[in-house]
Amino acid sequence: MKKLIIVMTILLLIGCKSKKGTTVPEPEKAKIVKLALSEIDNSQKNKAYELGKRVLMTCNTSKFKPFNESEATQSVIKNTTEERLTKTCTRFRQYYGTFIDLQLIEVYKNNTDGTTVFRYKALYTKKVANKELRVLLNEENKVSSIKSLDWVDSFN
Repeated sequence: MKKLIIVMTILLLIGCKSKKGTTVPEPEKAKIVKLALSEIDNSQKNKAYELGKRVLMTCNTSKFKPFNESEATQSVIKNTTEERLTKTCTRFRQYYGTFIDLQLIEVYKNNTDGTTVFRYKALYTKKVANKELRVLLNEENKVSSIKSLDWVDSFN
């Protein structure tokens, strides 16, 4: 009986032991946040659209007006040449047909580096084409990247 009382007392002391105050960590600021299309400034939307369309229209016209320093970063200006675009466009025209237009699907804000990601569905004459064009604008509202990908519904 003594052993039972001692065991019960120990269990009672363990059960009643005060717990240290636990702190709940602050929720991290989400790194990438989806924005409503209505939240985006129209001038920023138009700039991303015009610059993205200018690149893909090269496939139809075979002429590209190079980006200037107020439109794009130095790395984009250096990497977006008429020769590189012509090479890509030859392949795109063969597989997807003629470029028609861009359709803005969604916009994301990357809080880590301050870029805004515009996801466009690129529309082509051949219906097998499900291409995406991503135009990234930095905090200075300059194009910091343009990527063409196969379209997937989820952003990754």
